[in-house]
Amino acid sequence: MMYAWTAIFAAVLTWSGIQPTDRMTWVLEVLPAVIGAVALAVTRNRFPLTPLLYGLILIHCIILMVGGHYTYAQVPLFDWLGDAFGWERNNYDKLGHFAQGFVPAMIAREIVVRREVIRPGAWTSFFVVCFCLALSAFYELIEWWVALASGQGAEAFLGTQGYVWDTQSDMLWCLSGAIIALLILSRVHDRQMQRQTPDLTTG
Repeated sequence: MMYAWTAIFAAVLTWSGIQPTDRMTWVLEVLPAVIGAVALAVTRNRFPLTPLLYGLILIHCIILMVGGHYTYAQVPLFDWLGDAFGWERNNYDKLGHFAQGFVPAMIAREIVVRREVIRPGAWTSFFVVCFCLALSAFYELIEWWVALASGQGAEAFLGTQGYVWDTQSDMLWCLSGAIIALLILSRVHDRQMQRQTPDLTTG
């Protein structure tokens, strides 16, 4: 499984880095995916994750790398969808922020449950949602700092496309992603964690 994961990641990363729309934006968008891949490699033996999580992380990395290649405001598929649905902007960034809640929610849930930081139940879900909101807010701060440091050069990274409520909208999409992930994946996640850690109590 990990060979396939690595091969897909490497292939998409290579494609993404070939003549991206804006090289600085590519670096900024792809860096979290590369850091994530390194972290998975380092922790693979000490704390292997469930197959569900490895799959979700790969999808999230691909979303980041596609956004880095085109910039979030110029992904061709979402230009086409915008024309089809009458959108006034390219909404690929909203998919990215939805994934920013959906995937980290399951990562946080797995770490918290398997490390027995919090007893499984409603408090775990509450903590995970709060974590994802905090992560989203911190990412928005990073975007702001990059904008201050880079001036106009950060416009493609910010991807606001003139939308005055872009920051608030990004955080809402992240929140929605986290809640939806918990609602639809918790049961299958519990089963996989049980196989990963037989002595674990979930629920």
